[in-house]
Amino acid sequence: MNSVPRDGAGDRLAEFHELRERVRRGPGEQATAAQHAKGKLTARERIALLLDEGSFHEVEPLRRHRATGFGLEDKKPYTDGVITGWGTVDGRTVFTYAHDFRIFGGALGEAHAQKIHKIMDMALAAGAPLVSLNDGAGARIQEGVTALAGYGGIFQRNTRASGVIPQISVMLGPCAGGAAYSPALTDFVFMVRETSQMFITGPDVVRAVTGEEISQNGLGGADVHASVSGVSHFAYDDEQTCIEEVRYLLSLLPRNNQESPPAVTGGDAADRRCEALNTLVPADGNRPYDMREVIAEIVDDGEFLEVHERWATNVLCALARVDGHTVGVVANQPQSLAGVLDIDASDKAARFVQLCDAFNIPLVTLLDVPGFLPGVDQEHGGIIRHGAKLLYAYCAATVPRVQLILRKAYGGAYIVMDSRSIGADLSFAWPTNEIAVMGA
Repeated sequence: MNSVPRDGAGDRLAEFHELRERVRRGPGEQATAAQHAKGKLTARERIALLLDEGSFHEVEPLRRHRATGFGLEDKKPYTDGVITGWGTVDGRTVFTYAHDFRIFGGALGEAHAQKIHKIMDMALAAGAPLVSLNDGAGARIQEGVTALAGYGGIFQRNTRASGVIPQISVMLGPCAGGAAYSPALTDFVFMVRETSQMFITGPDVVRAVTGEEISQNGLGGADVHASVSGVSHFAYDDEQTCIEEVRYLLSLLPRNNQESPPAVTGGDAADRRCEALNTLVPADGNRPYDMREVIAEIVDDGEFLEVHERWATNVLCALARVDGHTVGVVANQPQSLAGVLDIDASDKAARFVQLCDAFNIPLVTLLDVPGFLPGVDQEHGGIIRHGAKLLYAYCAATVPRVQLILRKAYGGAYIVMDSRSIGADLSFAWPTNEIAVMGA
């Protein structure tokens, strides 16, 4: 049968395909070259790294804004500066949106926000993870409070999805104001050194208000948020490594809170003997050791993904596998402040415990804690309130919980670190254990 389209339908189809190709090319080679010159990839290049090859399905690629003020009526690029859609990571569905810095600096306007709202709603309805690739200059000031309201819709959806689907924010450029708040509401924040920053008010505003001189990276760069503020969970040197680690993190998480994380087979044997554990923990309670070595010996193939590696280093939080199944590990780190609990460590561990509980990830707690950190600053800073967050998180957790007492287990900190008295399913004490109200 002759399948030649009639009434010019073939011409219209050709025009449509040409338009879609033009949209895929974006604003032009010059804008792309400028993005690359900053050491940054384009939005579509980032999506291609994140998702399995050929799996991306774009949503609303032809969407444009409807603003007419401040010259915007003459500038109506397709996508409106954000690319949204879904694809797969290792064959599992993932929803994503990526700001296109080449269009309006990735700034958020009404149509831009509505595209993000739609893809967030789709992710929640499908019960699939959401990954945002952030490279935006905040609200599009030409659109006024309408743009600000768009951020409100994002925040509300972040909150509704919290603990229901994994939400991962990847910071790949300067993100200020509302563009920094949304990532802080998500489960994990990734940053890239030198090229990504997060702050509520930038260096110019800080200088005008306080007189302080500081660079963008000094105020809100990846290293600042990874080691000082604790806003960023992970920091990497380049975008490719960063996005590869996002894919690895997704492999450790379930699609939603009704499922378990995917298990792998053919890995490390569950009954493997760990002879090194006999000597890794010194019997002398005053001698420090690296808890990472203990974790590496216990988990499959010695591999684990440490969360907040450089912030609140007296407590370790990590995702790993045991017998092919994802587990969350919380451990005191004797190499840092002797492994005591303080304000930041309590916050770090509490948030991690709650995340594992939300996503059906069993908890393993490795205990070597001499107590809570004493001091006026800690007391005045609210160590009681912050320590209670960790206590509450453990008490409320309904996932399987195993406690291993390696050495010191002193006072209230021992109880807080998932003791049997607050609901741990199993508690093991090694021969080097010291369980007491306080040290000798």
